[in-house]
Amino acid sequence: MYVTWPCPLPDGSTGEEMALRFDKDRPRRLLIIPPLFDEANKFRHQLTGIMLQFDANGVDCFLPDLPGCNESTAPLADQSIAGWRAATVAAAAHFAVTHVFAVRSGGWLMPDTLPGWIYAPVKPRQVLRGMLRARSLAAREAGVSESSEDLLASGRQEGLTLAGWDLGAALIRELDESEFAPPADAVTIEQGEVGGKPLWLRAENDHDPAQADTLAGIILGGLAD
Repeated sequence: MYVTWPCPLPDGSTGEEMALRFDKDRPRRLLIIPPLFDEANKFRHQLTGIMLQFDANGVDCFLPDLPGCNESTAPLADQSIAGWRAATVAAAAHFAVTHVFAVRSGGWLMPDTLPGWIYAPVKPRQVLRGMLRARSLAAREAGVSESSEDLLASGRQEGLTLAGWDLGAALIRELDESEFAPPADAVTIEQGEVGGKPLWLRAENDHDPAQADTLAGIILGGLAD
């Protein structure tokens, strides 16, 4: 179920990262790109449940760890959106996938050459502003004055710890400056199609079987077309 795969690193070398896989050499093969940062934790259980449904319905699927994320030993502060995108392209090639399913910020990393789906896409600046605002509010409650504007200015030069994540200056600048548009072959799944309260708005990490069933059904239906 868990395997290692050769992942390109920012310094040009190759490291080993983990991947959760259900692989029986079937023709339909799906790369799953999880969201980044705190939402990765919120979706881990959900994505594992969806993968089980794919496997039961004849679809091979692969959920790779990216450098600096989940079980990776690579420093998060060294990572960038461009580097993560290179990693997903490498994972897609290594596992010979035919389609991609990305969740939220995972959509930033979708390979341009494969068809697929992106669930509830979000813009990089929106994610960054949310983390800056959360740190500013936490500082205010502790009696410290930290404005989002000052934090951003510092982070663009020196990097910044936000919500427990050590983000390098290059990544901060990418989040602040990047414009995101889904690949031409990507189908967007909006939250309204899934129903219920989104996992990313829930206070605790959660699993919603009804939402998992709906997402799996949408993608399985698309793969059958």
